[in-house]
Amino acid sequence: MNIIQLIKNKYLISLTAFIVFVLFIDHNDIFIQLDRQQQLKTLLASKAWYQQQIEFTQKNLDALQNNSAALEKYAREKFYLKRDNEDLFIVPAQNIQKNIPGKQ
Repeated sequence: MNIIQLIKNKYLISLTAFIVFVLFIDHNDIFIQLDRQQQLKTLLASKAWYQQQIEFTQKNLDALQNNSAALEKYAREKFYLKRDNEDLFIVPAQNIQKNIPGKQ
């Protein structure tokens, strides 16, 4: 008899319908929220990686602006520049893939 009274209770029915609607039917249901949290974690990891790359690039830029030896080394490695009395031999590097979080 108590179970029948609970089933006929309009407040319990309304609360149950509301919970079912919010959790499963709404356009911001629980599955979408979990997916968005996973995307947020991926984006935060990617943001941290890009911030590290920005710091590394900033250090390299400072070194290039303040140190002529570093500038010469960079020019030799990146642009294959050489002095007049030198010979240049280019050895191809192996394929190296950078690991960027969130991009695969």
